[in-house]
Amino acid sequence: MSLFKARDWWSATLGEGEEFDQGCLCVGDVDNSGTGHDKVVVGSYMGMLRIFSPHASKTIEGGQADAQLLEVQLQNAIIQVELGKFVSCSELLHLAVLHPRKLSVYSVSGTAGNVEHGDQYQLKLVYEHNLQRTACNMTYGTFGGVTGHHSLCIQSMDGMLMFFEQDSYSFGRFLPGFLLPGPLTYNPRTDSFLTVSSARELESYKYETLAVATEAESRQDPNLPLKTGGKRLTPDWVFVLGEQALDLCVPSFSHASSHIFILGERNIYCLRDNGQIHFMKKLEFNPSCFLPYASVTDGTTNLLLGNHTNMLLVYQDVTLKWASQLSFIPVAVRVANFLDVKGVVVSLSSDGQLLCSYMGTDPSFFSTPKVDAREADYEQVEAEMKKLQKFIREATRTQDILPKTDSEDDLCITTTVSSSMDNPSVNKHKTHIKKQIHIRTFRCICVGSSKVVVFSAFLNGHYPPADLTGDITVSYSSPTELNPKGVPKVLQSRFNLPPSLVCVACPPPKATKFKITVDTNQPPHVSSIIFSIYSDSFEDMWLVVKELVHRFDQHFSKLGIKDFKKSFSGPLPLEEYFLSVDKHFQLRVSAQKYQDLLSERAVQFRAIQRRLLTRFKDKTPAPLQNLDTLMDATYSQVMALAEAAEENRALLEEAFVRLRSATHLLVLLLSLWQGLTPDQTSILEATLLPLLQDTPQLGWEESCDAAVSHLLRTCLSQNPKDQATSLAQTGGSVLGLPSDTARLKKHITLLCERIGKGGRLTLIISYTLQAQPLLPFLPPCTLPSLNSLL
Repeated sequence: MSLFKARDWWSATLGEGEEFDQGCLCVGDVDNSGTGHDKVVVGSYMGMLRIFSPHASKTIEGGQADAQLLEVQLQNAIIQVELGKFVSCSELLHLAVLHPRKLSVYSVSGTAGNVEHGDQYQLKLVYEHNLQRTACNMTYGTFGGVTGHHSLCIQSMDGMLMFFEQDSYSFGRFLPGFLLPGPLTYNPRTDSFLTVSSARELESYKYETLAVATEAESRQDPNLPLKTGGKRLTPDWVFVLGEQALDLCVPSFSHASSHIFILGERNIYCLRDNGQIHFMKKLEFNPSCFLPYASVTDGTTNLLLGNHTNMLLVYQDVTLKWASQLSFIPVAVRVANFLDVKGVVVSLSSDGQLLCSYMGTDPSFFSTPKVDAREADYEQVEAEMKKLQKFIREATRTQDILPKTDSEDDLCITTTVSSSMDNPSVNKHKTHIKKQIHIRTFRCICVGSSKVVVFSAFLNGHYPPADLTGDITVSYSSPTELNPKGVPKVLQSRFNLPPSLVCVACPPPKATKFKITVDTNQPPHVSSIIFSIYSDSFEDMWLVVKELVHRFDQHFSKLGIKDFKKSFSGPLPLEEYFLSVDKHFQLRVSAQKYQDLLSERAVQFRAIQRRLLTRFKDKTPAPLQNLDTLMDATYSQVMALAEAAEENRALLEEAFVRLRSATHLLVLLLSLWQGLTPDQTSILEATLLPLLQDTPQLGWEESCDAAVSHLLRTCLSQNPKDQATSLAQTGGSVLGLPSDTARLKKHITLLCERIGKGGRLTLIISYTLQAQPLLPFLPPCTLPSLNSLL
């Protein structure tokens, strides 16, 4: 039986004569240390609040004393403790403590100690709510789809749901047909609240339905007429349990999970979000607590289940996977990650026995004793090495563990691009169909056979792309003797689309804005590979110049001319390039302005909605005072701003594609101008194009400026001491949208000047003391908080 006993890792006994229940235990980073290690928070019916940071210890007494961070005697009994973002102006976790007639929210902070007694922890009251009704339990979540903070919902003993949004009271609603309170939880996927009524039925109420229902400031007399100004509260769906529920849980450990778990007196229920039953498990014992947690198998959920026979059971859906013996009856169970070990089961008894345990067998701590040192016999070692090498070669030839890459039955990919466009590509090119991803599946490909898959490519949008290359990825399984199901393998092949997909021939224009000349040391004899390059758009010249250089290389390579060189005499078109930079930057600034205006109008719209809702629910409605007109005008402004923001987003996407094209062209001209090697060109391209797309948190301007500045301080620095100083620096500044592009354009100009004066891009930085390999570096990016954006 020792195998099936829960292995004690840390334990503590909490006081004497105190009582605990399932809501008295929670785990999390309550002091916001940022280490990812959980702390254990326990509250008792005697008003004692304790916080522990468990760690492995040889003695129980010493372990409890060292692990206890805080112990506070509160004035009232503690019904439930929860951790969440309960303060609107902070992203930190705070502790919510529910008393019978009061809700208190605390912050827990630690201060490093200057003496041997260690760190000091403090409990500071942030705000509290005095309750008009006796509380039973509470739940929290992002009610109404609001992100960035959590709201609280408290169920009273007489069936009233009281909603609190941080330090303000929102509203209260009475549950229909209420007799006795049941477990309460919040489902963030459907924005609804779940509870079990005294009729032994699981009921679901949407937050929107509760918000517009009849106001519940006082208990209604059934003999009096119903209040007007609101809708009667009814559940969205009901599921008949037929027994009283001990606990409810809506796990959200994965995006694919969409189940509701109910622990009954004799059964475990698993429902979908719409109230349909997924499975049910009949129990042969009296359960005491449970906790769903993530499973390593897709489509399943693991359950920790405690019962009144001191057992802790592990279920995978309805299958029992493990059983462990505890020394007490658990009333609450959680899973936590601590400093020394992850996945520890934290359980609490009704009389205050707190246990951190794990399941399985104890690891072996036996270590091989040290042997006496002796001189190595090199001849014997060499003979043993040859013997082992021979054994490995024979095993490789005889055991077909992986398919051989050079075998005849290995898969080969050949990509062929047609020189002319087919009908699907022409039609889709005219109608601007959106980009598609094609997936083809074949059950079996015999040895010596081939499969032909045809794809069509077309232009997406009314502007040319920045790249005409594409990738073909094939994943397949090749069975072997030891792996009959097949060993997974992946092959890739890159192809280039023809320029005719985005370019058409036209006569040269009389007036042009931009011109680029590429010089060669060999006269081209074939006129089909060259063409004049003029354009009214600087960015659109990139694909044409790239194709021209490619035709030069291909032509003289076929002729066998090895001393062929191509160059660009300059000057670099920096002014034209900076036009693309400024246009992209202005669109980013406009996007930020639209976002700010939308946030302001949304706040105004919600405020008007609340005022109108209050007026409509009043028995004697007061005049609207043109609030409806103001709401219509605000709604029109919100829609107009949303349309403008969407239009600006489309323009920003186009501007970034054009900026990529202009940057590729500038990199090519720089490499031709100074004769950069392919490695140097790759470094330059990674510096000027650090991002493949903009994000609201990080854009091209700040990323490129950081990368260019780093090159100017390292390999392109004119002072070797600056290189050593730059290598010694650690950390970086916060990246954000700059106020203008003057600094960026100055750094890019300085980069081109130093390359033109002989500076070379390299990953090896040499200075006085030593030479170390240096990778392209970007300072770390700190994302702005939601409150700073609003």
